[in-house]
Amino acid sequence: MFDYTAPADLLTGRVILITGAGDGIGRACALSCAAHGATVVLVGRTQSKLEEVYDAIEAAGHPQPALCPLNLETATEKDYEDLADQLFDTFGKLDGLVHNAAELGPRTLLDSVKPEAWMRVMQVNVNAPFLLTRAMMPLLRAADDASVQLLSSSVGRKGRAYWGPYAVSKFAVEGMMQVLADEQDGTSNIRVNSVNPGATRTPMRAKAYPNEQAEINPKPEEIMPVFLYLLGPDSKARNGEAFDAQ
Repeated sequence: MFDYTAPADLLTGRVILITGAGDGIGRACALSCAAHGATVVLVGRTQSKLEEVYDAIEAAGHPQPALCPLNLETATEKDYEDLADQLFDTFGKLDGLVHNAAELGPRTLLDSVKPEAWMRVMQVNVNAPFLLTRAMMPLLRAADDASVQLLSSSVGRKGRAYWGPYAVSKFAVEGMMQVLADEQDGTSNIRVNSVNPGATRTPMRAKAYPNEQAEINPKPEEIMPVFLYLLGPDSKARNGEAFDAQ
């Protein structure tokens, strides 16, 4: 596991947006960031799940989060711009952006993937992070030191049979991270890195490996050290790197 112990006040005063915040790794990240002092912007397509996370954060006495339902599969450029305007009016900055939401898509031979399934995966995993990051750049530039995290995968660093559009989309994510990081390097207060969570006990993992014993994998909250490290000031000098949570 990534070796880092976060101070209790690591993210105090920071505003952090997390996509896919209603479940799995996104939920754990939201709860962990809030527990370390951040004001969390909860983005996801299922409002009821976001409300559960919102209530859990409030019940724990952490900073009041913001709830922003958004379907990344159907969201338009205007939807992202409207969200940016809303956050600018409320917070005036964004200290962290975690691109966690993802679509697994079909696990089959590449030439068996239907075009509509391919497009859906690319929309959620590649186009949405691009559009959201693009809209959030003025808010990120307004922060003292801002961190963008794009969630990757082992199959986005070395291709593997039957992982089809998901693997290709994660290769694109790694490329997006490298390009954006190189553009910011030495010219802004924004750092950009990718994180491979590894095998984690999430609904997506269960869908990808239905016969696997879930207990052999760590819970999402157990892989949070790398997320906290990259979102806090201790990682100011880290840019354009591919991290592993495990």
